[in-house]
Amino acid sequence: MKRRDFMKNIGLAGVATATIIPNLSLAATHTAAPFPYADAVKALTGGKSVTPSSKVSLKAPEIAENGAVVPVTIEVDSPMTAGNYVKTIHLFATQNGNSRCAAIHLTPANGKAYFATRIKLGKSQDVTAIAEMSDGTFLSASQNVKVTIGGCG
Repeated sequence: MKRRDFMKNIGLAGVATATIIPNLSLAATHTAAPFPYADAVKALTGGKSVTPSSKVSLKAPEIAENGAVVPVTIEVDSPMTAGNYVKTIHLFATQNGNSRCAAIHLTPANGKAYFATRIKLGKSQDVTAIAEMSDGTFLSASQNVKVTIGGCG
């Protein structure tokens, strides 16, 4: 490699670095506004009531040693036919700053309303699953999880 090519490449790398670093620092200082549980549920349901139901099965550990990786499994007992199926399963951590953890959209073609993931919990709190049914109703299940080491705020 010639000296001029080397110097030109170093100059281009410097320009790229000067362009990228300020953008990274802005992204690092930006934090999402809190979205509390009650507001999230109200926005999701449009003010409709959420009914606790034995059709929604939520499995999470009673005690999570590490709040950064808490395994959660949700299953909804539904026939998953064209006229009666689970449209969406929403997962909430009621005390996190941004309470909505996950959502999965389903169709009758899924055959089974099942969802498993890992979530972050900042402290001990309730984990709630809300199933949006095709008829517009909302079913839920909750479980308290005690966290020994927090995962997020």
